[in-house]
This record gives sequence, C-alpha cells and structure tokens, in this order.
Amino acid sequence: MSDVMLRLFTEEDRKHHGKLVYEWLLETARELGIPGGSAFRAIAGYGHHGRIQEDTFFELAGKLPVEVMFAARAEQVDVLLARVAKEGLHLFYIRSSAETGTTG
Repeated sequence: MSDVMLRLFTEEDRKHHGKLVYEWLLETARELGIPGGSAFRAIAGYGHHGRIQEDTFFELAGKLPVEVMFAARAEQVDVLLARVAKEGLHLFYIRSSAETGTTG
C-alpha cells in the first residue's frame, strides 16, 4: 500500500498549550485517526540557527531535536498539517511517499 511518511521536527522542551510539542502532535494525530506515530529524541543535532546541540552528562534535557514520525494516508497527513498551521506552530517537516505493510 502506498502512503505518506511525515516527519516533523521540534525541540524536546518546546511547549504548545502547556504540553510538549511532540506530545501534542502525537495526541492530535491520534484524535485525527492517524493509525500510529512515534517520537525520537536525537543525541545531537542542529537546525536553522546552525548551533550544534549535544547530549552531555550535565545537560540531559532541553534543546535537542525530537523527530515525530507518522505513516498515513495523504488525506490524513493533509489534515494534520492544516491543524498544525491553524495552531500557529512553525515546524520543519519532511513529507515523502512511503510503501507500508506488515511482515508475515
């Protein structure tokens, strides 16, 4: 089956309406009927600002990138992106075609 893979990027401590953005994205996608999603915390990264952020022993939380990924029908992804825009969230994302399925 051909679907869309949507990958959105935020910072681990960024909030929206009192919730962490990645949590808000997962909850919103679930409410919209997207069948599944996952959030992944980076160990290092940089964004448009160009500063490299790394996980260190003394700095375990804060500004590291978090990727939130969904595989869903194109229409579902359109609705999620529209909701993100309506909420005023400015997030970098990657949208690409994906073949999905299960093994066995």
